[in-house]
Amino acid sequence: MELYRLTAHQIHQLLTEKQVSSVEVTEAALNRIEQVEDRVQAFLTLTKEQALAQAKAVDEKIARGEQIAPLEGVPAAIKDNMCTKGVLTTCASKILPNFVPPYDATVVSKLNRQGVVMLGKLNMDEFAMGSSTENSSVQLTRNPWNLDTVPGGSSGGSVASVAADEAFFTLGSDTGGSIRQPAAFCGVVGLKPTYGLISRYGLIAYASSLDQIGPVTKDVADCALVLNAIAGHDPLDSTSANQGVPDYTSSLVNHVKGLKIGVPKEYFGEGLDSEVAEAMKAAIAKYEELGAIVEEISLPSTEYALPAYYIIAPAEASSNLARFDGVGYGYRNTEAEDIVSMYSKTRSEGFGPEVKRRIMLGTYALSSGYYDAYYLKALKVRTLIKQEIEQALATYDLLLTPTAPTPAFEIGAKTDDPLTMYLSDICTIPVNLAGLPAISIPCGFSKGLPVGLQLIGKAFGENTILRAAYTFEQNTDFHLQKAALTRG
Repeated sequence: MELYRLTAHQIHQLLTEKQVSSVEVTEAALNRIEQVEDRVQAFLTLTKEQALAQAKAVDEKIARGEQIAPLEGVPAAIKDNMCTKGVLTTCASKILPNFVPPYDATVVSKLNRQGVVMLGKLNMDEFAMGSSTENSSVQLTRNPWNLDTVPGGSSGGSVASVAADEAFFTLGSDTGGSIRQPAAFCGVVGLKPTYGLISRYGLIAYASSLDQIGPVTKDVADCALVLNAIAGHDPLDSTSANQGVPDYTSSLVNHVKGLKIGVPKEYFGEGLDSEVAEAMKAAIAKYEELGAIVEEISLPSTEYALPAYYIIAPAEASSNLARFDGVGYGYRNTEAEDIVSMYSKTRSEGFGPEVKRRIMLGTYALSSGYYDAYYLKALKVRTLIKQEIEQALATYDLLLTPTAPTPAFEIGAKTDDPLTMYLSDICTIPVNLAGLPAISIPCGFSKGLPVGLQLIGKAFGENTILRAAYTFEQNTDFHLQKAALTRG
């Protein structure tokens, strides 16, 4: 039995039945990493000794006859923009080459308390800015389905490691689609929860009003388990929602009869790959066959989401990244003659091209004389988009769209054209602007590469999303098909 191919809930069952030990499962994951990591390159830091020590502690607990939590003893990994006490946290940037946090992010603390085995930290676009993980200053992560294509971004390492069976689940962050878009590219499940459902304390910020941590898993059942483990109010995060959290596994029901699903026509226009469109039609037909009511709707403000996002997100980034100046921590230029040139040289040498581009865009949009013309107007458009989607969700239980307009593209295909790259997130960005939850699940193939289906729900309506996703999964086999891990 190849343990690394199993899901987290299958591993839990084997552990509770004492058919395997957590150490055996962890060694299987570490051996798998050793076997494929030179090709996938998902990990920036591997914490092998820590993982085996945690696994041993879980086995000792089981030996004493104690009950274990649903994710206890299951190996996982974390995107490298979440603080991990005593473990290198770099955001895949030259400006944070040796940063070892003195504390854990709240989500990491929660997983530690659940007894999850931590395998290490994962590659990403620098400071989560990108749609392909090609903006990492450290290494190039590849898509396990075809090593000549990108895994998506910015959580490319988080997603590729799950698709390659290196980790049973991972955490990513989603600012404009950075969990869902790579999940679609790599054929796994990725959830962007409602803004405020999961604490952002310890997440190194890109755009604070848009960032959200979420799970990347092999199937929907695992997604519900991870959400149970990390959701909930956190007094350390002022944007954390102070409300109760349901048991998300209760939504794992194979039933959508009577569920009303709206399909926004604006997501099916120019630029949508023909095979992606066919996969969407087949998914809609499947939901109708299962008893859901599917109707076409219109969200006319959708076309303004991308420009609004690329004013708001860079504006927040220019503020958030001002702290990286070479004074307190991180990289510092040591040849500067005065403090002003030290700031300038440190940031010029430490930040990559995409981060610099977004800082400059954001600083410009916030500058005197341009604030009202750009930033304030973008905020008004954001409100309009939010209201429009919420109005649609007052009539429908869910909205259904493609996760991305195309399958994974070849490495280097869009690096010289930032605007074309930005269009990769055109289907996911409106969800972040509205602060709503959405999931991407595998629903087909285009050019031999996975296609993702996006389901968008009401605020704190993760249960409905998970039920619809689980039902689709139970009646199709796309989630069971595995990456070949062979060069295209």
